Amino acid sequence: MLLATFASLRWGEITALTRADLDPDAGTVRVRLAYVERSTGELVLGPPKSKAGKRIVGIPQAIIPALKEHLRLYVKPDAGALIFTGVKGGPMRRSGFNKLSGWVEAVKAIGVPGLHFHDLRHTGNMIAADSGAGLKDLMARMGHDNVRAAMIYQHAVRGADKLITEAIDKHLIGHERARDEDDDDPPGLLVPAG
Repeated sequence: MLLATFASLRWGEITALTRADLDPDAGTVRVRLAYVERSTGELVLGPPKSKAGKRIVGIPQAIIPALKEHLRLYVKPDAGALIFTGVKGGPMRRSGFNKLSGWVEAVKAIGVPGLHFHDLRHTGNMIAADSGAGLKDLMARMGHDNVRAAMIYQHAVRGADKLITEAIDKHLIGHERARDEDDDDPPGLLVPAG
């Protein structure tokens, strides 16, 4: 779940990761494959959702210890071993994840009932967009080859404009109060002549 959030990975990407794809020492994860679960239940391994989906993503240092612990406890030593597996050691299926992981109970316990696994990716994308990174860099991290998708996250964090407006209001209100308290204009305030 940490990789889904803080490396902005899709379900199919995270379930296809092998030990060879994760480099905790370099702080990176390489996305090169993804699983898709068809309506028939068949799991198909193939390229990621988009052409840009093949990528190397940085991993925040804060989650490296948990990833190393997971590798040590749950992942076989060979390079091709899946990082996250189902009960029998094969690829994890979305259809059984909620039940096997206790997802519904866990999200209730943290106060966000109804949270879906994909919401973790959205959260990571919002945090990435909030970093101030440019559109192309966000697209690369998120695995988007479409500008529109990355712009949604940039637009959503544009709360900076609201903060700027509030700061201007605060500044203007402060000067207005000062003027009301003292008939002289505060220093540096431009007043229209007329």
